[in-house]
Amino acid sequence: MSDWTAADVPDRTGRTAVVTGANGGLGLETTRILARKGARVVMACRSLDRGERAVEDVRVTDPDADLDVRELDLASLDSVAAFADGLDEPVDLLVNNAGVMWGPYRETEDGFEAQFGINHLGHFALTGHLLDRLRTGDSTRVVTVSSALHSRADGVPDEFDEREYDPRVAYARSKLANLLFAYELDRRADRLTSAACHPGWAATDLQTRGAEIAGNRLRLLVTRAANALLAQDPAAGVLPTLYAATAPDVVGGGYYGPSGFMNMRGPPERQASSEASYDREAARRLWSRSEALTGVEYDLSPSGEGDEADAVGD
Repeated sequence: MSDWTAADVPDRTGRTAVVTGANGGLGLETTRILARKGARVVMACRSLDRGERAVEDVRVTDPDADLDVRELDLASLDSVAAFADGLDEPVDLLVNNAGVMWGPYRETEDGFEAQFGINHLGHFALTGHLLDRLRTGDSTRVVTVSSALHSRADGVPDEFDEREYDPRVAYARSKLANLLFAYELDRRADRLTSAACHPGWAATDLQTRGAEIAGNRLRLLVTRAANALLAQDPAAGVLPTLYAATAPDVVGGGYYGPSGFMNMRGPPERQASSEASYDREAARRLWSRSEALTGVEYDLSPSGEGDEADAVGD
């Protein structure tokens, strides 16, 4: 695993992947490599214009790439449902990649704190809506992209107080929620593999967008300088995602990240996430809360009928 690169991604011909946030950063690199390896990639993008520009970018080097741009706004549960309703084909891989980072307090269309609402709840709803399509795929996987910064959160609160809002804490909590969800999905599901990953420190616009939204020019300049000096490029940062999505030895409930200095860069390897991320009771509470907030209930019974047993995964 230590020398694994994008060249090691196996042939994906005949498989369909859905990648959220596919128009830029790690999502675009994920799309690029999966398409190069023969996959049909449904690019789930908030902006169709940016999505089409991303298609043009990919096809400069891969003119035969099978790409399908579709609108998905994870800040809107209606948009999530509409996207899923419009996708009438088996899905072999779902990469829950899109996200927002830091920035001032904002709410989604449905009134959720934005980082929790987009990073976790939007993907929770999307995965639930796509469950039937995912379960018809061959060797189906769901890969949820978290962050090493999840370790700064000791839990996911029931409410967010705008008066005491710290965007960095909120981001860490949303990334912890990603892991609690990914691990719980793998415990509950019997026909797919759910794994998680983190990119280490990759230079994308995710870090700078929050400073731009906040209008904090100093933080923007510092972030850009740090990215230039310390971060790896998106082509390297995407390797843990690609590994979790395609490598044959990936295990359900596994967590994959860079193996180099402070797990910020380097080839992918399986790692341990924070102690809080393995709290099964917290995962069950978050699952129930997420179903209540989104209105999306998962039917994970083997036959597709009846109630999912509470003891699954224990």
